[in-house]
Amino acid sequence: MIEIKDYRGHIRNHAALCKELGLPAGMPRREREEKIIAAAYEKWGSEMADHLYGMFAFALYDTEKDMLFCMRDQFGTKPFYYYVTEDGRLLYGTNISGFINDEGFKKEINYDMLQIYMSLTYVAGEDTFFKGVKKLMPGHWLEFRDGKLRTERYWTPSSAFRPDNEKSLEDWADEIHETVKLMMQEVKDPGETAESFLSGGVDSSYVFAMSDAEMSDSCGYEEERFDESVLARKTSEMLNRKNSTALITPEQYFGIVPYVMKNMEQPLGDASAIVFSIGCIETAKHTKLCYSGEGADEFFGGYNMYRNAERYGDNLKTFYVGNTNIMKEEEKQRLLKHYDPEVLPINLVRYIYDETEGLDPLTKMSCVDIQIWLEGDIYLNVDKMSEAAGLEIRMPLTDRRIFDIAARLPSKYKVTEEQNKIAFRTAAAKVLPEEIAFRKKLGFIVPIRIWLADDRYNADVKAKLTADWAGEFFDLDEVDAIWKDYVSGNSDNWRKIWTIYTFLVWYEEYFRK
Repeated sequence: MIEIKDYRGHIRNHAALCKELGLPAGMPRREREEKIIAAAYEKWGSEMADHLYGMFAFALYDTEKDMLFCMRDQFGTKPFYYYVTEDGRLLYGTNISGFINDEGFKKEINYDMLQIYMSLTYVAGEDTFFKGVKKLMPGHWLEFRDGKLRTERYWTPSSAFRPDNEKSLEDWADEIHETVKLMMQEVKDPGETAESFLSGGVDSSYVFAMSDAEMSDSCGYEEERFDESVLARKTSEMLNRKNSTALITPEQYFGIVPYVMKNMEQPLGDASAIVFSIGCIETAKHTKLCYSGEGADEFFGGYNMYRNAERYGDNLKTFYVGNTNIMKEEEKQRLLKHYDPEVLPINLVRYIYDETEGLDPLTKMSCVDIQIWLEGDIYLNVDKMSEAAGLEIRMPLTDRRIFDIAARLPSKYKVTEEQNKIAFRTAAAKVLPEEIAFRKKLGFIVPIRIWLADDRYNADVKAKLTADWAGEFFDLDEVDAIWKDYVSGNSDNWRKIWTIYTFLVWYEEYFRK
């Protein structure tokens, strides 16, 4: 007998799976997906993920084998954590909060993770800020039996990269477009209604245009140079659909930071996470299901830094750990009270460079970001903030069938010196005007670099940075030097300040309250 102990996700190919597994149609979604997981495990065992399309993380108990089996999807769209107690029990779940109060849990800070965090601004790799708590990494499964724990990797993106140089750009665009059509048919059940997050970029615009959503949801600011909501409204109008825009004030932004860090369960120095949280709260007021466009940048070469891939060449493996790397080791050594020269961000990705040996530089960068950045920042943010708001988010572009195209797509159709996501944009241009499909990537920008220096809003930031208890982690004189350099005009230092601040907010929520 199979008992489902924990499950979060959405299985897209449920109709085909129900037919293949002999399950009845018409079941409520939760019951249907739990029965699919149980039946798939009985039929395919640890190879079951090969047959599932969608987002999932789960734990099931096999009563016959007296064994716990846990699995996380290939990209890590849903989190999964585990912890072994001193008496040999396994605590586990899709939320750390589900077991943090267990009598066997010993709450301790992982100082090594702070050292990683100060470079990357997110929790990368299998360790967390809670000492002993580990993530089940994307594309992995876990068995716990007779007090023994075993994890195994069942999927790696690098093995899928096999460029096909026989097809034309238009051929690739057609394949992308037809596959996105399929994703949009599967992404929700009959009878469900959904809205769609929309920025000024091509990914969210393409998803919105291909969906049946009548309403798009955006965030905006009074500061015009940061405000993408104007572009989002224009896109909505062009598609003859509605738009709902949440105008975010600095007071609202700073006021919600403790809520975000508490519900994130791990600190996250990505300033856009705060905006996304507000967007989820506002969107949840009029829908419980929303689409979002994550995945395309990492799959199809969406970041501007990817244009330098060939120039980096073999040097990539000496420094590239993802698209955020804000502090050098010398600076962290001055700043941190607990610094270990052996704890280096590059160590987290060495195995990826070993696996991608012989592949082109752009593919290597993509493999790093797919396995480290997407899981540690983007998907964590989407999952935690939507869950906290009572909103379900589904990401049509995060799918193995979409990734399969990207893995076969030659790099010349992903990035050139002038443009990124070439084939993807060409596909999007089938339903969007070229000015939208080929619009320059802006990123999810936030006016934090100017808000942070404003004394009307930064009182808590300054209080945290100068608190006596912050001295447990940081040399406060060094922190003060970074702050003074920032307010004196070096606005690029805002990222360092924000990363320190978000950690301190998180630490206060989990260790001082």
